[in-house]
Amino acid sequence: MAEKSIEQVISEHPFFAGLSDRSLEFLAACATERELAEDEVLFRYGASADAFYLVLSGRITVEVSAIQGPPLELQNLGPDAILGWSWLIPPYTWHFQARAEEPAELLVFDGDAVLRHCENDPAFGYDLFKRFSGLMSERLAAAREKMMNEWSPPGFA
Repeated sequence: MAEKSIEQVISEHPFFAGLSDRSLEFLAACATERELAEDEVLFRYGASADAFYLVLSGRITVEVSAIQGPPLELQNLGPDAILGWSWLIPPYTWHFQARAEEPAELLVFDGDAVLRHCENDPAFGYDLFKRFSGLMSERLAAAREKMMNEWSPPGFA
């Protein structure tokens, strides 16, 4: 990411389109870069959620533990994907697990700082919540479809 600043990356990303320059500056100040090795876990189910992520390169698998056998892969997210909303909703714990399918580079946004800013600037908070609500809806629909396809016994409606 050396050729672009964090603020440039954020300002050019569709998820953040239309945010004020002040909001983009704030978000950039709350973001740091992180690299993950292949198979490195980004977050685990039930752990404290205090961040969200923008995938810059590589692939991140979102998965749920199975009662038996390997975890069920719900989604495989690549560059430009926004990941994680549990930092926004009490009790602020992860509902899934995410791990690097291959080496990856991400922007990590400080969810605690962003949440405080949402409380202090309700217009910003509402705008951000609308963006994450759309993301949640899309991801939960994909998770439901994947689980129905993988875990439904024959004849189950």
